[in-house]
Amino acid sequence: MFKKLLLASCVFVLPAVTSVALADPVEQTKGRFEDKFRQLEGEEWPTPTDYRNAAGEPGYRYWQQKVDYRIKASLNEATRTLTASETVTYKNNSPDTLRYLWLMLDQNSYKRDSIAQLTDTVSPSKEISVGEVRRVKRMQVWEGGFNDLQVTAADGSALPFTLNDTLMRIDLAQPLKSGESLTFTVSWSVPLPETKVVGGRSGYECFTKPGEDGNCIFLGAQWFPRLAVYSDYEGWHNKAFIGSGEFTLEFGDYEVELTVPADHVVSATGELLNPSEVLTPAQQKRFTEAKTAAAPVYVVTPDEAAAAEKGKATGTKTWKFKADNVRDFAFGSSRKFIWDAIGVKNADPAHPTVMAMSFFPKEARPLWDAYSTKSIAHTLNVYGKFAFAYPYPTAQSVNGPVGGMEYPMITFNGPRPVKDKKTGELTYTERAKYGLIGVVIHEIGHIWFPMTVNSDERQWTWMDEGINSFLQFQAEKAWDKDYPTRRGEPKSMVEYMLSENQVPIMTNSESIPQFGNNAYGKPAAALTILRETVLGREKFDFAFKEYSRRWQFKRPTPYDFFRTMEEASGTDLDWFWRGWFYSTDHVDIELADVKKARLNTRDPVVEKAWEKVQDDAQPDSLTAARNTGKTVVETDPATVDYYNTDDKWEPTVKEKKKYADLQKDIDPDLKEALAVKDNFYNFTFRNKGGLVMPVILKMDFTDGTSETVRIPAEVWRYDPRQVTWQYATLKTLKQAVIDPLWETADADVSNNAFPRKIDEQRFEVREGEDGPNRMKDDDLVVTPDSLKTQPKKADKK
Repeated sequence: MFKKLLLASCVFVLPAVTSVALADPVEQTKGRFEDKFRQLEGEEWPTPTDYRNAAGEPGYRYWQQKVDYRIKASLNEATRTLTASETVTYKNNSPDTLRYLWLMLDQNSYKRDSIAQLTDTVSPSKEISVGEVRRVKRMQVWEGGFNDLQVTAADGSALPFTLNDTLMRIDLAQPLKSGESLTFTVSWSVPLPETKVVGGRSGYECFTKPGEDGNCIFLGAQWFPRLAVYSDYEGWHNKAFIGSGEFTLEFGDYEVELTVPADHVVSATGELLNPSEVLTPAQQKRFTEAKTAAAPVYVVTPDEAAAAEKGKATGTKTWKFKADNVRDFAFGSSRKFIWDAIGVKNADPAHPTVMAMSFFPKEARPLWDAYSTKSIAHTLNVYGKFAFAYPYPTAQSVNGPVGGMEYPMITFNGPRPVKDKKTGELTYTERAKYGLIGVVIHEIGHIWFPMTVNSDERQWTWMDEGINSFLQFQAEKAWDKDYPTRRGEPKSMVEYMLSENQVPIMTNSESIPQFGNNAYGKPAAALTILRETVLGREKFDFAFKEYSRRWQFKRPTPYDFFRTMEEASGTDLDWFWRGWFYSTDHVDIELADVKKARLNTRDPVVEKAWEKVQDDAQPDSLTAARNTGKTVVETDPATVDYYNTDDKWEPTVKEKKKYADLQKDIDPDLKEALAVKDNFYNFTFRNKGGLVMPVILKMDFTDGTSETVRIPAEVWRYDPRQVTWQYATLKTLKQAVIDPLWETADADVSNNAFPRKIDEQRFEVREGEDGPNRMKDDDLVVTPDSLKTQPKKADKK
């Protein structure tokens, strides 16, 4: 039972558990206090507006632009080039008049004079990888980017435009007023990069090594000029694409026609409009069967893909797709593709069945047959419970040269089995298996964040990568409780949070040195702690679902997320956001000291007996014990008096009378207090890492029982560096430990227990090694009689 009393008379003594003196105590002096619980409103967060309110939800005047695309594109397999045109309809829903439009040309980052290429840095190492050498040589002879750009108005007249690195500004003939729409056309061509050589999120991979079939996989992403965002909080989002910050875009409706070699199979954002023109009757039948199947069904079978690989069609086919209310469009195309699918039940009335589908070459089997589409289906279920039902008709996973990337309704994922170069034997690693499941979960999860909850990735990467990594962690643990997760467990962030080369999570995407740890791992661990430790699952899940619902198909900022989580959970979390998202402090809470006390009953019989026990526990004088011979008192009886023979632990007459008088006229409250038999334990917690957190205290008692108290973070509100907390119980404490389940990312658990536990380690035995021996390496020897070298004799067989 937990009790907290203010008592006038209290005796503190050394605990039954050994006490530790506080070394280098933290002193509270004037001017050093820091309020870790001060509010972020008016300090770090922007003032609420009519567009996004103080509760973290869209305001009554919230708006966003709408952009519709009609695109026709052709893939030239021989030149590995896309040629296309788009008709864009731009609806100005803002209250502003626009005199020009900004478009994003992300492929221009491959141009030699781009910001991305000219500012690319390398480590000061004396080594360079084979891949780096290949990229340097390829970029000397190949250059990407948009070519042959032309922009025309609806009446056919040319619209002037200006290129600025990865951006294009179109100057309008007439200002576009609020509420008006504008239609214009852009045409272009773009060479696709060889992804595994120059890197990137799209491109091609060709299987041209000895023994391979010579065919290619093409992945199209960021392949068309896309309207930049115009928002209420930033205006035009016209920051160039440098490589890390991904893509915030406007929602709209797409109609896309992709003309590819006739034997290619195409996966793309949206629904296929003309299956009868591009699929065989058997393939159409299997696709229909897949909608209600219990397991994935091959739409394009391995045998059909193998047959297509043996030759190249001379003609073309046009695949037509439609996608409503999406913010981007991507595709994959290859004659190598095997295609499997299954219908997944969905809670969205508009899409009661979602087609989970995978497209992959034979080189990806059997991993992809076994895990890809099933991982999609699992993701739809888990994310649907945490956020909202999947909002689109298809969810696709495509294998190719891109390791992991997401677009509406389609994702690119990389892991494959390996084939032994000598024997041809096929195997796969545990890392490849779980890597495939994990990357599919992660990339399909991105269709929620940020493809639907449309955060600004170029400014705040954590809003999509960190939130998604947190949900990926939940999905992985729902796949297998022993799943070897990379991110999400609080303990996985300890090393990073102790590192020097780090920046706060709230750092621009292009300025983060440890990108994976900062934008993926740390926010994922923070949200796990927020759910499991700070808020609890019920409050967190309600608030997170509310955030997801509020901002579905809208554009939230971090402040909208922070405010919604606080408002919906009913919990002040400014201290949490400040520590985890705005600082580089780490968690290190030390259980520095424990003191045990009992109440002074004022009964001389009881108290004298207790004092005797404390005195007897002290060692006798070492000097007296080592002296030889008898003392004066022992040799001279005349020196012995009352004080030599009286029992000082026996209460005196006066002490007994004083206690008797007290009992006659004792205050009832004092009498009740003095009757308390509890042990009072004072626990001193020291915050050595700077990041205030709840303190989870587990106490083990001598009767074999244990109790855990979860102390809220507000315990640090008066002093964020050191506090003393009290616990009263009739039981006797044996040992105490804080954060017993390692749930707070505490960087040093060796100082969490009291008494201290011995830190068990393992030493490696280092064998003596001689320095370099060039003579031996050159197969030369000497003799005991001469320093002159001679060839080493050949070994006898």
